[in-house]
Amino acid sequence: MKPRRLGRDGPLVSAIGLGCMGMSQSYGRPDEAEAVATLHRALDLGITFLDTADVYGPFTNEELVGRAIRERRDEVFLATKCGLLSDTSGGPMGVDGSPDHIRAACHASLRRLGVQTIDLYYLHRVDPRTPIEESVRAMAGLVDEGKVRYLGLSEVSPRTLRRAHAVHPITAVQSEYSLWTREPEAGVLPACRELGVGFVPFSPLGRGFFSGTVRTLEGLPANDFRRRLPRFQEGNLGENLGLVDRLGTIAREKGCTPAQLALAWLLAQGDDIVPIPGTKRRKFLEENAAATEVSLSASDLERIGAAIPKGSVAGDRYSPESFALIER
Repeated sequence: MKPRRLGRDGPLVSAIGLGCMGMSQSYGRPDEAEAVATLHRALDLGITFLDTADVYGPFTNEELVGRAIRERRDEVFLATKCGLLSDTSGGPMGVDGSPDHIRAACHASLRRLGVQTIDLYYLHRVDPRTPIEESVRAMAGLVDEGKVRYLGLSEVSPRTLRRAHAVHPITAVQSEYSLWTREPEAGVLPACRELGVGFVPFSPLGRGFFSGTVRTLEGLPANDFRRRLPRFQEGNLGENLGLVDRLGTIAREKGCTPAQLALAWLLAQGDDIVPIPGTKRRKFLEENAAATEVSLSASDLERIGAAIPKGSVAGDRYSPESFALIER
């Protein structure tokens, strides 16, 4: 797989990464054996950019990734995150970007991952009680200590990104970006390009929607969190299926799957974009990796844009409670 540079002065990583969250939560029952096999297959295919977080599980996803890469650490560009807190009792999530929490969270992540250094360390969400400058100074201290190589932010506004970047270079910003989530184009993505910061889209397939396999909620496990997302709710889902059907028509003509077409569209938005589609199965990993071989002309891109215009998606991407944790 061809590499891409993450940020103007950042590292080379695989053009497509792997989001690991679903291996431990949110999408039905975990299967550790298949997850480990998927992680190993990713490395075999040249997908070296692995993305996890302490809150995934919580904590168990870092342990899983750490076990899987133990004998292949030198092949991996490893990203994890801190600052988003999970209430294991089922209550609302919280945030903590205080310096003390960041330092403690980093040490705990290093231990769970079984590594000496985290390649890319993100602040998962901005803590409104802690100035971003204080959070980034604490993260920069981890760089000075050799515990972290590069710094990132997730779901931030352009203003916060600029404030953070003035304290220490930010290598990457992670936000949701796909054919049905285009908001970064009007805000944080131009700011990233101005500052030379790489952009890492998560959920580039609309949480599996652009795979074309989700036609109804009936087949989803009871604990699949898409059941709670507005875009998958009755009324919205039916309207949105028309979008993936139009994408499927173009994909068939191109000789690829709708998921591959959606990823190819995203890759074509700029060489500074490195999507991290998540999966817990080798089958879908291999399908996603092959998206790098899909070539799109200017007319292809125009046609895809016309099939799924900005603002055409029914429903918000998150519930109001989750949006409360996101800078917009």
